[in-house]
Order: sequence, then structure tokens, then C-alpha cells
Amino acid sequence: MTTTTHSESRPQSRIALVTGGSRGLGKNTALHLARKGVGVVITYRQKQTEAEAVVSEITGLGGKAAALPLDVGNSASFAAFAEQLRGTLDKNWQRRNFDYLINNAGMGVHTPFAETTEAQFDDLMSVHVKGTFFLTQTLLPMLVDGGRILNTSSGLARFTLPGYSAYAAMKGAIEVLSRYMAKELGPRGIAVNTIAPGAIETDFGGGAVRDNRDLNAFVASQTALGRVGLPDDIGGAIASLLADENAWITGQRIEVSGGMFL
Repeated sequence: MTTTTHSESRPQSRIALVTGGSRGLGKNTALHLARKGVGVVITYRQKQTEAEAVVSEITGLGGKAAALPLDVGNSASFAAFAEQLRGTLDKNWQRRNFDYLINNAGMGVHTPFAETTEAQFDDLMSVHVKGTFFLTQTLLPMLVDGGRILNTSSGLARFTLPGYSAYAAMKGAIEVLSRYMAKELGPRGIAVNTIAPGAIETDFGGGAVRDNRDLNAFVASQTALGRVGLPDDIGGAIASLLADENAWITGQRIEVSGGMFL
């Protein structure tokens, strides 16, 4: 397996693991954290070149980062990934643990309820629910006491739009799971929260929200702040939520949608 790492001499007090960090909201989150002096390990499934570009961008900011391959839909690979992560942390930060886990990796399916296939459902379940559950479980020994876990949900778990029944159901499961994590990991001082983005201009779902003018205008018209969300709206919120000043927040669902469908 290929590992891409870059480092420089400035000490960094925190380390974050961001799954699905080669593009979209994961990339934006990694950059926001790096600007706050957080060391970042991002994962990618196939887009190694894009992941390397994110690492180089963080290095250019004066930060320290690494990229590791990971398929969050393949739970059988998690033990080997944990060993690779441990080696990367030791090599680049002289540590064997990390502080923040951001479960961001995922994909969407836009299909009417009556037409959703079992294969589509199973793929979503493997990545969004089973992947989050068992990757977090596998990495718990490496997460410091007093650390943070942030799981990614969606505004679609609160409001409904036709075609997202399976995807939104997975995100609803994540919100319940996050509360249980917060309760059971509380004795270790680990705070667990869920962030729920609204519609964001990224390449997610083929980039429809970003590229379809009619859809973009519709979303903006249904949003209290009058526009569609941008990646910086989410990456900035995540970095802020993980700041030391917010350590007392746990078991919460934080929607970052500009007020969609209020």
C-alpha cells in the first residue's frame, strides 16, 4: 500500500484523522485544521494524486500531513489500516496516538424509494454506518483520552427531499450512533458529536448543487441566509467545533445549513 507523507519541523499539539480527505468537505476540513496548527492524516480510496496534492497544500501552509489509502466500506481492512496509521504517526509526529477522528468519507445515492436496489442500500450501509461503527471501534485504542470524534450526517436526516430515502436513513442511524458513542466514551473524556451539512457546492452527487443553476437557485430560495453552502462553511465549522473552547459539547447534532427549510 502506498503512503505519502510530508513533514516539517514546527511542533504540532494536535493530530486529526480525516477520512475521505482528498476532495470536497474532507479536503476543506483538513485545510482548515492545518491552518489552526493541527497535524492531519487524510485517507483516500482511489484518488492518490488528489490526496498528495492536499498534503502538499498543507505543507505549503507550514503544516504537517500524511495521506493513507482506506476503503471505509471494507471493514476487514481496518486492522491493517490501524497498523499503518500507527506507523505513520510514529514516523511523522513521534506519537502512537491521535486526538481527533472525523468520519467524513461517504457517497450518495439519489434514487426514488420504490426503485432503490438492495445493492445500493448495502453499499450505503457498508460505508456510512458499518464503516463508521467499526473503524471508530478499531481506532479507539489510538484515540487519546479527552479526544474528539465528529461523525458526518446530513440536513436530509431532518428535512426530506424525494430520492434520498436510503442515504438519509443511514445518516439518521449515524445521529443515533453518535449519541451512544458520546455516552459510552464519556468516561474517557471523549466528546462525540454529529455535524449535519445542508446542500453544499461540491462534486458530491455529480456536482448537481454546484452546477445545476435551477437546483442551486431552488436551494438558495429555501435557505434562510439566501444562498447555497460552500465548502468553507463546513470546514470552518468543523475546525471551530474541535477547538479547545468547545470541549464541553458532546452528544449533539450541529446542523450547518444556513437555515435550510426552517
